[in-house]
Amino acid sequence: MTLKLYAHPFSSYCQKVLIALYENETPFEYLTLDDAKNGADLAALWPIKKFPVLVDEGRAILEASIIIEHLGLHHPGPVRLIPEDPRAALEVRLMDRFFDNYVMTPMQKIVTDSLRLEQDRDPHGVSEARVMLDKAYGWLDRKLAGREWATGATFSLADCAAAPSLFYADWAHPMGDRLPRVQDYRRKLLALPSFARAVDEARPYRPYSPLGAPDRD
Repeated sequence: MTLKLYAHPFSSYCQKVLIALYENETPFEYLTLDDAKNGADLAALWPIKKFPVLVDEGRAILEASIIIEHLGLHHPGPVRLIPEDPRAALEVRLMDRFFDNYVMTPMQKIVTDSLRLEQDRDPHGVSEARVMLDKAYGWLDRKLAGREWATGATFSLADCAAAPSLFYADWAHPMGDRLPRVQDYRRKLLALPSFARAVDEARPYRPYSPLGAPDRD
């Protein structure tokens, strides 16, 4: 049975899973959530209606990191995204959580707030999100010293998380010129064929970005 992925091309968490699928050339049916029927089917599978959701043999697999781990266990390909060594795997999972919690989450706070009516906005919360991103950028710049990828020499789940989080975070809160390692790493991720494909698939949706989409990307 073909894997089915309920996803939206412009979603950072969906892009995270798409990178994993494209890296291993895993066959799947892409059910985009522009289609009302796909949206209704997603709601029936997962009433919280967060995406992406992977369906494998009738079973709904939820949450981007879990989907990627599921693919590694049940549909492995040539690119192993979770190391076999448990100590190395812990570092990969740590960096995956770092990108989701301390880059993706504050970035989404800024974006979501911009969609609210003026009287409903949360300037204090947005200010805190920007402070968090500055801290995360600085920590990551130091962490990347001597590393080719997020956790060392090998591409992993952590890099699947890093690509869309750094891509969109720099739109919401530009990192500037003071963080050369993070900037170089972001450029390297954008040059990755699997992520470049996901970015290109999302280009038609850029006019809907509430913060705008810089021409540089």
